Parts: sequence; C-alpha cells; structure tokens
Amino acid sequence: MAGSRALIAASILDADLSNLANAVRRLHDAGADRIHLDVMDAHFVPNLTFGAKTIKHLRKRTELPLDAHLMISEPGRYLDEYLEAGCDSITIHVEIEEEIAPILERIRTAGRAAGLSLRPATPLAALEPYRELLDIVMVMTVEPGFGGQAFMKDVAREKLLAARDLLRHKAFGGEVHVDGGVNRETAELVGGLGVDVLVVGSALFTKGRDMGREIRLIKALADEGYQYELNDGMPPIPRDRMVTFVSLPKHLAHRFMDEIEAGGIPVVMLRGDGGMNPDGVRDYDLLVPAMVEAVVVERHADSRKRYLGDADAWRAAFILERGVIAPPSHP
Repeated sequence: MAGSRALIAASILDADLSNLANAVRRLHDAGADRIHLDVMDAHFVPNLTFGAKTIKHLRKRTELPLDAHLMISEPGRYLDEYLEAGCDSITIHVEIEEEIAPILERIRTAGRAAGLSLRPATPLAALEPYRELLDIVMVMTVEPGFGGQAFMKDVAREKLLAARDLLRHKAFGGEVHVDGGVNRETAELVGGLGVDVLVVGSALFTKGRDMGREIRLIKALADEGYQYELNDGMPPIPRDRMVTFVSLPKHLAHRFMDEIEAGGIPVVMLRGDGGMNPDGVRDYDLLVPAMVEAVVVERHADSRKRYLGDADAWRAAFILERGVIAPPSHP
C-alpha cells in the first residue's frame, strides 16, 4: 500500500495468459496493491478463463495478495482448491443457487477475507442476509464475463456508497470493491462514492500507456474524488499510515495490544524512542492505523489512562524492590 487511500486490484484478464508470471511481475513493479483473479466457468458467465491450478502456480511468483473473484456456478464444490491455491480473499456471487452462508463461513474459518459480488441488475438488498459474514462487497459496474466493457455510472451511484453500510459491523478491514470499466475516466467518480478497492484491468494493458503511471493516476484521481465529495476537501488518510496510540512497558503493552486487536483493529508494537524504564528497557509504542485512530480513542481512551497509571505504579514498585537497572551499552 503506497501512500494512498485507494487501492488497485489489478485484473490479469487482459494480460498475456501465456506468460502470466511476467504480467504479475510487471504489475508488482508498477505499484499494484493486489492481483485480481477472474475465474469463469463458461456456465455462470459466458466465458472460460483459468482455475485453481493456475492460481497455485502464480502464488509462487508473487507476494502480492491474490484476490479471487469466482464467477462460477458452484463455488462451494471447488472452494477448497482455491483456498489451497493460496488466495488471500475469495469473492463469490450472490446470484448462485448454492447455500451462500456456509461458503462464506468456510472462507473466514480458513483465515481469508470473504466477499459477495452482485450483477448490475441485482439489488444491494440481496446481500443483507449475509452482512455479518462479509469482509468484501464487490459491486459490478459491467455485466460479468468479459473485460473492456463500458462503465455503468448509474449502477455505481446507486450502490457504491450504500454498500458501505453493509460493512458497518467491521471497525477495520471491511472493503467496498468496484469491478468493471474502472479507468482514469471513472476513478474520480468511484473514489467520491467511497470505494476502497478499484479493480482495474484493460486500462493497465492498453498499448502505449505506462502501467505504473496509469496506476498512480487512477489512485490519485480516486483519492481526489474522495477528498472533495466525502472528506470536506481534506486529503484522505493513506492506508499505510500508522500513529502511536500509547507507550508502555513491554508486559503492559502486550496486554493492551491484545485488548485492542480483540475488537478487530490491528496493532503494531515497536520498541520506542521514549522513556527508559527502571528495568533498563525502553517503553514499547502501540501503533494503530491512522484511518481508525478516532475509533480506537473512542473505545480505549479510559483503558489507556488506566494502563498509564499501572505503568507508573509498576515503575515505582520496581525501583523500590530492585532499584534502577542500567540499560545495556552498545559500542
């Protein structure tokens, strides 16, 4: 994630399928955040692409997250193959005839992000029964099956901003994806509708265009749309920005980190540059994503005050019992 709010999931549907490893390397070097894998079975949609075996081989070629979009009639039947192939997230369609909830549960049990996608004509309300099982809502702004189609602006305006409400149960990590016709002409619109992940395909493989510049441009336009439509003219907070929430002795920092992460918000614990403790070890900083700093403060401000008090009491007791231990010297 390179300093932006908008993320790019690069679809390889329009890449040279005879040399996908090279396409994935190019996308990595160009700054794509994920690889989007359009799996089609020539039944649910009128096209046939690739399956789990291809994805398994691609997994060895990149460390980028693999974002599988299963446009197939029986995803439950083949789900284990895609989990074993190394997909980091798996999105299925709400229009399938299988039971949907058990499939989403299996994806989440495997530790992967679970998503539901819907065709342009399917109302967003069709996803409502599954909201608590969703990490991803993917809005299709073209008919699924082929790349290079025209973007459906009316569908985007009707569904994208409303899709955020389906993920309100997740304090962090819930994502609205838009898939279909996303390029430099449509990026500002979808950014202004609160989209988190833009699935971009044919625009990245247009002859004569620089792939890296295209990714940077689409991200910048999406962020600009968000800035002026939803953020009162303020630039959005980049997804990779972390802020220090509190600094504590190591044993207390570990305990508090577990409490915060139990609420679904990731924490990074690093030895800080601040105060030295009487045991000769510096405090540890707990860093949280800047995008959800306000949520963390709302939930844990009282606990932070309590932990800081516990830290003062621990330091006083340590000094009384053992004195002050000099920190290790470094040449």
